[in-house]
Amino acid sequence: MPRSEARVTTDRSARYAKQLAAHMGRKIEATFSEETGRGTLVFGAGTATLEAASDALLLTVEGERENLPGLEDVVGRHLVRFGARDELVIEWHRDNGETGLVHRNEDPEA
Repeated sequence: MPRSEARVTTDRSARYAKQLAAHMGRKIEATFSEETGRGTLVFGAGTATLEAASDALLLTVEGERENLPGLEDVVGRHLVRFGARDELVIEWHRDNGETGLVHRNEDPEA
């Protein structure tokens, strides 16, 4: 299955993964385990996995090739908003070498 990955540098990866899963869980199936530091988001168009490491949050989205931009967008957009204070940057890299989306907080007031 086509996939896209992002490594988001942060020392608060578990916090962001848990927040993202809790927020998305209001509309889709979402899980996060504090014990394993892993979670999943199940969208109609594909899935996302979250893996909290000590220095980064590792994100993977999988779906049909045409759905990757939308999956990257929804995960990245929400995570950037949650991490505005930490100025998180999410840069997606697709498995076929295509450039993925880049998300960063553009609002200096946030």
